[in-house]
Amino acid sequence: MHPHPEPPPRTGAERLDARLTALGLAGPRRRDAALAVLVAAGTLAVVTPVVLAPGPAAELGLAPGTAALALGVVTVANLLLALRRTAPAVCLALTVGLELVNVVLLPVGAALRGPATAVAAGTCGSRLPTRRAGALVGAAAVVETTVVLTGIAVRPADGALLGAAGLVVAQVLSAVLVYGGPLLLGVYLRTRRRYAELDRVHTAGVVAAYRERADAAVARERARMARELHDVAAHHLSAMVVQAAVVERLVDRDPDEARRTASRLREQGRRTLHDLRLVVGALREPGAGGAEADAPVPGLAELDGLVEQARELGGPVELVRRGDPGEPSPVADVTCYRVVQEALANAREHAAGAPVRVTVTHADGRVAVEVVNGPARGTPPESGSAPGTRGFGLAGMRERAQLVGGEFEAGRTGDDGWRVRLVVPHDPGPETGGGRA
Repeated sequence: MHPHPEPPPRTGAERLDARLTALGLAGPRRRDAALAVLVAAGTLAVVTPVVLAPGPAAELGLAPGTAALALGVVTVANLLLALRRTAPAVCLALTVGLELVNVVLLPVGAALRGPATAVAAGTCGSRLPTRRAGALVGAAAVVETTVVLTGIAVRPADGALLGAAGLVVAQVLSAVLVYGGPLLLGVYLRTRRRYAELDRVHTAGVVAAYRERADAAVARERARMARELHDVAAHHLSAMVVQAAVVERLVDRDPDEARRTASRLREQGRRTLHDLRLVVGALREPGAGGAEADAPVPGLAELDGLVEQARELGGPVELVRRGDPGEPSPVADVTCYRVVQEALANAREHAAGAPVRVTVTHADGRVAVEVVNGPARGTPPESGSAPGTRGFGLAGMRERAQLVGGEFEAGRTGDDGWRVRLVVPHDPGPETGGGRA
């Protein structure tokens, strides 16, 4: 007795994706191009005042033209991030190559590095297989470190603040941070993304299986209802037609009026029988039937036996009847019985040991059945209940109520129990397929 699972709320990534699409940035190419422009502009805004200032440039021995060229190389490397997802290996190779250009241009001890190489290394980790990404990023780190160490060995490092040994240590640490850290982060993001995808696939499978079971349950419930409607039509309406024909032949008081009345009664019975057969044909699947096909159709009069059976299966069950029972139609009678039966079965399963109160109220030409159970007191029993004691949950009960023009509602009570209520007219009327002739 639980509603259909609700779809999960939208994640932050999904909301961001929707906003970017609304801005015209749909697809990885456009979004990576926008990211490249933003990174290049941000790097220029931060680095340009420092590199081109007279003081720092003079301390490092940088000519204005060399500093400007180095800034241009960093900018081009940042713009190459537009390729980071469409061609991650190419993007990494080009950014590392431009990084080596700056190693050659700038004096020993001077480093001008943008975020492009770190972003490219992280993208390789998140987009490529782990082994391939590790090989590419490791090769890039080795090549850069080799070039830098060669430059330290070939060119004097007297003006460097750290000295030759300090520059070697700094380069090794820089390679580990710039390449190793982003690579690990990218691999982690890729693993998490794969796990999320597997989780989505699993969830979709669970939802699909749930819906399939619900559809099958409704189909089985329709077949059982069709059998019950057929029993009602065959037993009651056929008898009405026969009796009307007998009255038509034997009546001797006001024979003309009796004949006309009997004729109308017989015609109405035949028309109702025909309509019910149409309903049965629409509900019953080909080949439907089984062991229950010959069982009698139950009704509200059999509730005492049903309640007694529920007590024997466990848990206190109370039955309360109110009002004059009147003469509910056979379809309304069996619908109320089946709803009470299913509600009691679900109470045993989901609230084992909880007290259950079944109330049947007849008033104003309608019958209302209400089943209320408290919160669970024990462990739910195994699902091997006796044959014929289980139905198909809320879907089947709601389907039954709709077919007889009834009102159905179900939900939790204030004390964490559960309440099921069905109200149907005594005579649903011919438009619902369940009235009398």
